[in-house]
Amino acid sequence: AERGDSGLDVARKEAEGWDWLQGFQLAHSLGGGTGSGMGTLLISKSREEYPDRIMTTFSVVPSPKVSDTVDEPYNATLSVHKLVENTDETFAIDNEALYAICFRTLKLTTPTYGNLNHLISTTKSDITTCL
Repeated sequence: AERGDSGLDVARKEAEGWDWLQGFQLAHSLGGGTGSGMGTLLISKSREEYPDRIMTTFSVVPSPKVSDTVDEPYNATLSVHKLVENTDETFAIDNEALYAICFRTLKLTTPTYGNLNHLISTTKSDITTCL
């Protein structure tokens, strides 16, 4: 909770710099401890402080084929409950599909986190771009 407060302090400081804050966007993983635990904590604290602002998440959903740990499905299940309670929009990004795009379309033999993050940022840009 203490780290969540310091994270919210950073978000609050950024929010104060805007004349008209529309909302928040968070990209995180639902499988890992930091992305699922800290991410959903920041979301719920932001929702408490800014209840009238749009909360959007881009959440990477774990896959058993590319999973690193056995507790990823458990973390994801707990996180989804918090996302349903506290977000206006959640875009689920399939981790297995990210790897498939890297292998099949981009022809990468060993995708890096940089490659995966680039795909996620492209997805965010495509969704949030004005027409």
